[in-house]
Amino acid sequence: MIPLSSSNIRTLVAACSAITVFGLAFGLTYPLLSLTLEGRGVTADVIGLNTAMMPLGILIFSPLIPVLSRRLGAKRLAILAAIATGILILCYKQFDSLNAWFVIRILQGMSVATLFVISEAWIVGSSSTEHRGKIVAIYASVLSASFGAGPALIGFVGTEGWTPYLIGALSIVIGVIPICLIQEVKEPPGEHQASGIIAFLPQAPMLIAAVACFSVFDAATIALFPVYGVENGLSQSTAAFALTALIVGNIFLQYPIGWLADIYDARTMLTYCAALTAILTLTIPWVINSWLLWPVLIVAGAAGYGVYTLSLKSLGDRFSGQDLVNGTAAFGAMWGLGALIGSIGGGWSMTFSSVYGLPMALACVYALLVGGLLVRRPSKRQ
Repeated sequence: MIPLSSSNIRTLVAACSAITVFGLAFGLTYPLLSLTLEGRGVTADVIGLNTAMMPLGILIFSPLIPVLSRRLGAKRLAILAAIATGILILCYKQFDSLNAWFVIRILQGMSVATLFVISEAWIVGSSSTEHRGKIVAIYASVLSASFGAGPALIGFVGTEGWTPYLIGALSIVIGVIPICLIQEVKEPPGEHQASGIIAFLPQAPMLIAAVACFSVFDAATIALFPVYGVENGLSQSTAAFALTALIVGNIFLQYPIGWLADIYDARTMLTYCAALTAILTLTIPWVINSWLLWPVLIVAGAAGYGVYTLSLKSLGDRFSGQDLVNGTAAFGAMWGLGALIGSIGGGWSMTFSSVYGLPMALACVYALLVGGLLVRRPSKRQ
């Protein structure tokens, strides 16, 4: 059992609701728009460039979130961002053109960045140190479930018509309800004097690097793995379910990772997760058309997303108050930068080689993280 006060339970539910909106927005629109563009004959590199507009919006807007959160209140800001996200999903169908989608995706990146930063500050700030790994793992599992629901929805209803857009928008509006129930606690005025995002970056360089690597993996797989599957012999529905399989491992295996993080050294576990992800992604071209694809994706997804769970847990162990908000905003900005690289670089890698390009690119990213973790000595500032 994880002892939580009623206030912390409300915060946990609100944070999970906010991140569900974030995850569903990404998990639905990434494969929906990518498969739609692929069906229209748009090349993988252009699809990757279009996909990159959402993380670009995250990167641009994340530094402003701590300021807006202080002025408007985190709760009010999260509600406005969730409503905006639902409206923008409908705009994709209403303004159904590639050029319009570039603009809409930047705006949606701004709205989901707000939910991303606020929900993480809520979840980390409301959890006690001895149980933070487990609570963050629950949060990560909810995030993964919302990611996985999007591709699964596409697998069931397809990409045609208004149905996927309407279901996505309605689900996001429902997610606003628990956010309305949170009771915000005002911080002391002195907390507002904490450093901003730029000043925060040197305080946790390896955590920032881990988030960057995770976000490359996250964006590249969500945006392009269905396209990769189709180009390598899978049907559209099977390719969408393959992405869901990649996410399923995170849903069910993050709690054990969080539990272990509360007992053992998080940095060592971070290294193991990154190494396992690098090895498994290399095997994808050889198992893409066999039953082995499914267990490979499940375990690779758990290890790959586990890197972020461990990073967020470590952030909460070291920072609090406005520094924590600055830290989650820095995570958000770095997620945007990494996802931007992942979306564009993933598309280029598939242009280079439709079979080996994407898996090799992802393996290289996590191999670089492993190298950095092994070379750089642990310290309180990492």
